[in-house]
Amino acid sequence: MITATGKSILKGIAIGKVKFFKKEQAKISDVVSDVETELKKFEEAKKKAQTQLRALYDKAVVEAGENYAAIFQIHIMMLDDDNFVTSIQEIIKNQKKSAAYAVKTAGETFAEKFASMDDEYLKARAADVRDISARVVNILTGNDKNFEESDEPFIIVAEDLAPSETVQLDKSKLLGFVTHLGSTNSHTAILARSMNIPALIGTEISEEWDGKLAIIDGYNSCIYIEPNDDLLQTLDKKRIRDIQQRALLQELKGKPNVTLDGTEIKLYANIGNVSDVGMVLQNDAGGIGLFRSEFIYLHSEDFPTEDEQFAIYKQVAEMMDGKKVIIRTLDIGADKQADYFRLPKEDNPALGYRAIRICLTRHDIFKAQLRALLRASAFGNVSIMFPMIISVREVLDAKAVLEECRRELIAEGVNIGEIETGIMIETPAAVMIAEDLAAEVDFFSIGTNDLTQYTLAIDRQNPSLDPFYDSHHPAVLKMIEQTVTAAHKHECWVGICGELGADTSLTETFLKMGIDELSVNPGSILNVRKTIRSIDLKR
Repeated sequence: MITATGKSILKGIAIGKVKFFKKEQAKISDVVSDVETELKKFEEAKKKAQTQLRALYDKAVVEAGENYAAIFQIHIMMLDDDNFVTSIQEIIKNQKKSAAYAVKTAGETFAEKFASMDDEYLKARAADVRDISARVVNILTGNDKNFEESDEPFIIVAEDLAPSETVQLDKSKLLGFVTHLGSTNSHTAILARSMNIPALIGTEISEEWDGKLAIIDGYNSCIYIEPNDDLLQTLDKKRIRDIQQRALLQELKGKPNVTLDGTEIKLYANIGNVSDVGMVLQNDAGGIGLFRSEFIYLHSEDFPTEDEQFAIYKQVAEMMDGKKVIIRTLDIGADKQADYFRLPKEDNPALGYRAIRICLTRHDIFKAQLRALLRASAFGNVSIMFPMIISVREVLDAKAVLEECRRELIAEGVNIGEIETGIMIETPAAVMIAEDLAAEVDFFSIGTNDLTQYTLAIDRQNPSLDPFYDSHHPAVLKMIEQTVTAAHKHECWVGICGELGADTSLTETFLKMGIDELSVNPGSILNVRKTIRSIDLKR
């Protein structure tokens, strides 16, 4: 038996024979004499690639949901990116190179730029650039290779898998996949999670595994090649239990989040962009408790305009069809950096110039976002939440800018809906003055990740401090309880949107504290609902 370890994308078990996928390298000619012909070849290949991607989008909508199918819409847009297209055209014209060579070269240049970025999400986009470049090159070289059909279920093992390759697989036969390359933030990993496929990345693989029986153990982040009978029986039983558990959770859709004694709690979802809304609806969340709007900025090469932001907020509000959508104003800074902000280098960025501190000193940025949010409020149930608040003055200043934007829009004849305003409780300072803050807003949302970091004085980005990081620390739990008590004195409702919201070992504790709402990742909704419905607070 051979055992290889990696990073798990999804906790689950897959058992079947390995199908090793090896990509054929396209043979690319170099110098050409007819530049115009190569330019025309590129345009035709680009159009064909976009047609293929539209077909993949339609397939992914059915198999993975519209939010994840959006990956292929992004790929279609990437192929129309002015910088990318111009770079290819200039290589053909100036260097007298073939269209295939130009696409491959430009693709590698752009992919390397993404790969060198600090932000993990943007770094993972390098794989998307390589995917679309390879698609166009394969069209140009006649090397369109798909996976061979298989008569029996299989586990794919490959050096890497592009999103398009993942979607093209026969899902009725695909049990799981293992790759040597890739990241947990890659679109391929996202697709794997959306389709509930156990997968490992970062695994040392071998072509000799082809055709052999294997087990992916997503719980222990490993793959077993030619497992012994005892291990096979043990993990097969676990696989069957997982299937039964998922089926039971699906039965909870449409059911209320009510304890055995009749206590009800709102159960919302956290998202980072429009593409996540499908999962929110699919998992039956009551609303969106945290829309991390900073991802709009992180995915942009320059400050997103008011109109660009409005289109996004409006789409989310409309998709949620009257359900609450709480949008946090941008939380740039600390571990989330965008070069065009030109933020100064700081020794302690988590304690530095970030979030509301940027907004209150850069009204041009802040007002563009607030105007977009106010305009979107006419199309749904939108609430606005300010992050990293440590004083009443900050709340009053933020509300004053919001009111200024409101007056401007009304004067322009723009319709505005009713909006609740709230703040994030992320610092001990906010907890200590929670009663004063509650008098100024409609709701609190406790960001337990940062609250734990600042309470324990532990950098949560530093892996060497993991043994000391305790999100269940009594001080953290007391601060949450103190916040709830203070807020309720002013009829200010309180939610939790940090990782602890999905920690079912604390659900009963939070309910006893009087927490009004939990906002978790979409995939955790039904599991938290199951826990809520099993609790009896009168016992």
